[in-house]
Amino acid sequence: MKNFERPLRPEDAGAEPIPFEPRTKAQVDAPESLMPKREVDELRSRWSTIQESFIDEPRKAVKDADALVASAVKHISDAFSTQRFQLEKQWTQGDQISTEDLRLALQRYRSFFSRLLSI
Repeated sequence: MKNFERPLRPEDAGAEPIPFEPRTKAQVDAPESLMPKREVDELRSRWSTIQESFIDEPRKAVKDADALVASAVKHISDAFSTQRFQLEKQWTQGDQISTEDLRLALQRYRSFFSRLLSI
């Protein structure tokens, strides 16, 4: 049995195992962000402003930090919902979906999962 292949079961007779493409170091180190770079840069800039304001207005800085984090979490949640809907749409096409389409859907889930874990 090759790496990343599961053993064949009786119901798999005649079917070949689905090989997984090995991930490259670049995929592990730099998964695509759930937010566009412009938005990430904007959030980081807002965070810097909040952090700098702490000296003069600590209570307001904490309140603003709370709002910024809540906004970022909502954005990530919305992005997750959109991505999940798109992925589900790809593999829930009924019984006529090919094994190749399912393999591609699984690879897309793997990529998305990696992005989630990179947060």
